[in-house]
Amino acid sequence: MVPAAIALQFDPTVRVGTVAMRLETLALALVVLGTILLVARIAVVERRRAALGGPESSQSASVDLRLDDLLFLLLGAVPGAVIGGRLGSVLAHADFYADQPAAIIDPGLGGLSLGLAVVGGLVSGLYVGRLLGAPLGSWAHVAVLPLLFGLAAGKVALAFGGTGQGLPSDLAWATAYTGSEAWGSLGPEVPSHPAQLYEALTTLAALVVVGAAISLGAFARRDGAALLAGLALWAAGRALVAQTWRDEPVMGPLGVEGLVSFGILLGSVVVLIVLVALRRGAGRRARLDDIDGIDGLAADAPEWPDPSTRPRF
Repeated sequence: MVPAAIALQFDPTVRVGTVAMRLETLALALVVLGTILLVARIAVVERRRAALGGPESSQSASVDLRLDDLLFLLLGAVPGAVIGGRLGSVLAHADFYADQPAAIIDPGLGGLSLGLAVVGGLVSGLYVGRLLGAPLGSWAHVAVLPLLFGLAAGKVALAFGGTGQGLPSDLAWATAYTGSEAWGSLGPEVPSHPAQLYEALTTLAALVVVGAAISLGAFARRDGAALLAGLALWAAGRALVAQTWRDEPVMGPLGVEGLVSFGILLGSVVVLIVLVALRRGAGRRARLDDIDGIDGLAADAPEWPDPSTRPRF
């Protein structure tokens, strides 16, 4: 008898004829597809709103959101995600890769870490967008909610394969995967924190907060601030959940991936502050230009006599 409040036992493999696929792999593929379709759908809505002259379109940096640009942005994000994810994995397992440096470029050994994969994918995707001359601020604004949705749903998908279990726990909601199936975590039968579901919940909370802020007009300028805020909230939740992971602690309760998440949080906040400062500086310069224009108009006005020189009655 497994001493877990929630004992899960099911076949994590989907079979169609002679073809077999892990349930979590199928779920992840559907999540990726759904995320891409959400980005495309929001881009179409934004473009239509701009064409109709919506109240927010005048504050947008650009709304020329071409779906063929989306394709190139997605393709451009792939190498950055792979390189960043691999770098994160190397940092997390530095001792292993130090003994076998050739394994760094061996796709059959090790895996990819999520934190730097997201950062690397965004950097390389935006770089390709810059080469294309695409409106990066608008694309970043469009992508933030689908990205958070994909990250949350992806963590739920991992639960279908028993991947992402946390430290052993005796809490009422601890989960254990029973049976002889090939689960994705070591010691799946040990009641543990459902860390993958914790992260799904914190990411969902980030999605709700950013979505509410967007609906209230907090990111009307569409300059990428919403994406930075979303990344910061996602990374904060991830760093919090990291305390329940099975990673070996490196600093306090956090392992390497937890520290990476904390670094993403700090980096996103710093870049967001710089972006807001630049925006305010640009607004101040625009106001000064308006004042200079008014002064110029005043300089062209006729010179009136000094009132003190007017004769007394």
